[in-house]
Amino acid sequence: MATPTSPFTDRAIVRGQLYATPDRLNDRTNALRRAKISGPNAAVTLATLAAETLPTARRIIDIGCGQGTSTLHLARQYPAAAVCAVDLSPALLGVVRQRVPECEQIAGDFHHLPIASASIDLAVAAFCLYHSPHPRRALADIARCLHRDGRLIVATKSADSYRTIDILMSRSGLDPEASRRASLYQTFHSANAGVVAITAALRVLRRVDEVHTFRFADLEHLAQYAATNPNYHLGPELTADPARLAAALRERLPDTTATTTSTVTYLVLERP
Repeated sequence: MATPTSPFTDRAIVRGQLYATPDRLNDRTNALRRAKISGPNAAVTLATLAAETLPTARRIIDIGCGQGTSTLHLARQYPAAAVCAVDLSPALLGVVRQRVPECEQIAGDFHHLPIASASIDLAVAAFCLYHSPHPRRALADIARCLHRDGRLIVATKSADSYRTIDILMSRSGLDPEASRRASLYQTFHSANAGVVAITAALRVLRRVDEVHTFRFADLEHLAQYAATNPNYHLGPELTADPARLAAALRERLPDTTATTTSTVTYLVLERP
């Protein structure tokens, strides 16, 4: 079976357009944060699940840590633990260094982690495994790092996340194929995460699903999010200038609110 491909699994795009600097992630996160009207804070949920699962962890790794939001919550949850942040992007690790200076930062690929085997009590991999064309391999290497009684918590999104926005982008005519294009989250999502974990020789101890709802106030707000979505084929003149994208959308769509959802799934895993 061919490996699904998307901008989220294209290594050149991930290293370049997506995470070479913190800018695109900042813009995306800010647009979604402003739009969110329901759903728990994901970093708080992760820290709570960690505390309930393994309250006395001494060595923790936050894999695919991004800008360190989950790293910060884990460091606060476990003040006596050694917390290590791992990400492929040196630029994002630079942000983590400023936000959580007490934690170790390691630039690394989650398919081949530079971590000793059986050395970790708790691993967290949140909103990153859908960047892998082979998430089973990534999970297997993370599992290698765990103590026999260690735990891994993963978080991902449903494949149909933000689907309403895909449909709007198609209707606008700016990207007619947007609603027919494969999901950014196609390799590791809410529907297949448990099966992928099992094929990586992990046991699912707990699953939590939470629906998050987002309402974009107007087309300007929507454009700020759409410009950060690498799955839309809009051209650099629009993705580089959300105001110009908003103007193009206003020529084609009524300027009203747009509501969409995403299911966030958390799995607590162990080695059998």
